[in-house]
Parts: sequence; structure tokens; C-alpha cells
Amino acid sequence: MAPLPAQEAQPTRRRRPCILSFTAARDRCLRRRFLSAGLRPFSIRLPSAAGPGTTVHVWAPPRPGRRAVLLLHGFGASATWQWAPYLPKLIAAGLDPIVPDLLFFGASSSPAPDRSEIFQARTVKSAMDAMGVRRFAVVGVSYGGFVAYRMAAMYPEAVERTVLVCAGVCLEESDLSKGLFPVSDVGEAAKLLIPRRPAEVRRLVRLTFVRPPPIMPSCFLKDYINVLGSDHIQEKTELLHTLINDRKISDLPKIRQPTLIMWGEKDQVFPMELAHRLERHLAENSRLVVVKNAGHAVNLEKDKEVCKNIIEHLQEPVSKDESRGEKEVELH
Repeated sequence: MAPLPAQEAQPTRRRRPCILSFTAARDRCLRRRFLSAGLRPFSIRLPSAAGPGTTVHVWAPPRPGRRAVLLLHGFGASATWQWAPYLPKLIAAGLDPIVPDLLFFGASSSPAPDRSEIFQARTVKSAMDAMGVRRFAVVGVSYGGFVAYRMAAMYPEAVERTVLVCAGVCLEESDLSKGLFPVSDVGEAAKLLIPRRPAEVRRLVRLTFVRPPPIMPSCFLKDYINVLGSDHIQEKTELLHTLINDRKISDLPKIRQPTLIMWGEKDQVFPMELAHRLERHLAENSRLVVVKNAGHAVNLEKDKEVCKNIIEHLQEPVSKDESRGEKEVELH
């Protein structure tokens, strides 16, 4: 793999955080963990084919030389908040973690009007090409799993294995009106996943965690919203509308890469029904792991179990003729 091209990948400038902000202090701490793990922040300005002015912020080793694993975050806190606990074990397993901000999250943005996960996938792939990373595994959590799935479908020559964590790619728009989710329409889904008030953050945390914090003071929640949840509100809302509107499983391509599906047993955002749909859709190419006593935020509640399964999946011998069948494993 080639080193990151200096003309396309340069250190990202960040706004100066408030000195009294708990969220900003936590964010600085997580950034230091990324730096300590040997990753560096870059902003990759992509050519016009990916949209004029499109910029992807990435945390990556300065010279990726080992097996690359692309980690895609979901809605909610930034990529550093979602993936920091995974870095030491992934690196110890001989992997090079590459952690981008998806468009309209963190420091990634684009003036292009496309809000589809296909455009997200194309943009991330262009960033990987700019870094000289031609082959990689991809892990996606929730919304990041939608993008990971599209990357696997669009770039089978590049994506060797996939891990989808609580990624409801098999949902249909009609599921909302049928009562499968805690929301009944796309507008309500956007209000849930893009909270703008402390009460909305509390609702989201209680839906995504099996054991949410018993006390969530409004001052801390307002600080979190101001620091991490106030950018690109309109664009994120459009992402959700594009993701859900007219979505049908019959339009979903079938990916061929060996795929690990991980799900929190008590997921209330994307219920277990979607995990079983995905397992049936992928058939012999997939394996489902159900994590006990975990919800939609299984990657945070049970990070050790999730990381262990990711590493085991990525270290399995690759064979064109491998057939693992449909297996379901429960973690306690």
C-alpha cells in the first residue's frame, strides 16, 4: 500500500473547543487515543468525479502497510467516539484500522446534492484509492453498515470481507407503518436519530442502550448537542429520507463476500427481525452472531465481544469454495 499522498491528504484543522466543555474534553481524550495508536488525521480532497469540493476526513496510519480494515460509524457520536475502544486489539491482530467520517459527519462534507448510501460508498472508495489502499475488509455499524453493504456490492474486487453490526439494510419503508420500529414515519425517525434537545437525546440513549445511564443532566446533554450534534442537520435529515423512502428488499443486491452479521438481542432501533432477514438474504455467505443483553449500541455496550468476533471473522482462511452455512451464535 502506498503512503498517503501529501497533495491529497493533509492534517485536518479543527475549531477550538470551549475550555469548559465536558464533551470537547472527552473528544480531545479520544483523539489522543487515536494518535497513541499510531493513526493520524487527514483531510482528503477528492477529484470532481466524487463531487466538486468533496472532502473526506480520515484517521489512518501514515503508511498503511498491513491488512486494512475500514471502520464505518453510524449516526450519533463521531467516529472517534464509536471506534476508539477497538484500535488496540485490531492493531495487535495485525490490522491497519482506517476510520473515516462519512459525509456530513465530523469534518467530511460535499456540495453535491446526492444523499444516497451509494454516493457515500463511492466517496469512501475514492478516499481509499487516494491512500493507495486497494484491498480491505469493511466493518459498518448501523448507518455505516448500509454504506459498507453498498461498498461490498459495488466493489467486490476491493472488499474482501464484511462485518455488519445492527445494520438494518433489509428494512422496507412499509415496515414503519406496520409498527416494526419505535417510529411510524421518516420524519419521526429523523427526530429520533438527529436529536436537538436534551429530552430527545435521553429518548435515543434509552432506546439504544440496555443499561442507559440512570441520570442524564440537561447541561451535559446540551453541551453534547452543541459540540457534536449541531452540524449538517439538514443534510443528515436528507440522508435518512433518501435511505428509507421507497426502500424495498427486492431492490437490494446480494453481496458475495463472507459476511459476519452482529446484532444486539434487545435492539429496539433495528429489531432482530431485520437480522434474520439479512441472514436469509445472504444465505450461505453469512453468519449471524446475537449478543445477549445488548441493544442497538452493541458496539459500545459489548465492545470486547464485538471486537473479538470481528477479528476472528477477518482472520478466517479465505477460500473461494468456503461454505459456512447459516449459523447463529449467542454471546452472554
